[in-house]
Amino acid sequence: MEKRMEDEKIIQLIWDREEQGLRELSDKYNNYCHSISYRIVHDEEDAMECVNDTWFRTWNAIPPKRPAVLPGFLAKIVRNLSLNRYRHMHTERRGGNSVDIALEELQECVSDGRTVEEQIELRELSTSIARFLNRQSERNRAIFLQRYFYMMQTKEIAEKIGIREGTVRSILSRMRKDLRGWLEKEAVYL
Repeated sequence: MEKRMEDEKIIQLIWDREEQGLRELSDKYNNYCHSISYRIVHDEEDAMECVNDTWFRTWNAIPPKRPAVLPGFLAKIVRNLSLNRYRHMHTERRGGNSVDIALEELQECVSDGRTVEEQIELRELSTSIARFLNRQSERNRAIFLQRYFYMMQTKEIAEKIGIREGTVRSILSRMRKDLRGWLEKEAVYL
């Protein structure tokens, strides 16, 4: 609860256009945002630039938005900036890296010719995926989000949760299959 109050104070400082809010935001969430970005771009300078751009985007988004969950708000911004940076830096090179592999795995579930990132941004699809994830166990939901939102490698997820990497891969495979069925049932499968 105490963390929530601190976030509210940071949000209020930014809302009031106090630069101290950005300093507090950076002090508290720099490592968090950097770890999200670095998993995607795999380059220190690019990750730092994405994090700095996150502060700028946050400053411009608050107001009019007042995020309910500041870490989630920041994660979405830094993730999108990092994915854009990654696409820009790798337009000619394909395959073999963890970001492409993670996105290709999801592509099996939600494909209509658009990229996975564009599809996930669609409101109807996003809502359906959220409903699907809410029906999953807490562990499976965490594994899914760590892989497909935070772009963590399966080995990293296994170490963090304390299970075998093969178990993580198996859970993700089953969840992708279940998600495909869920989206078909929900008439969202495109």
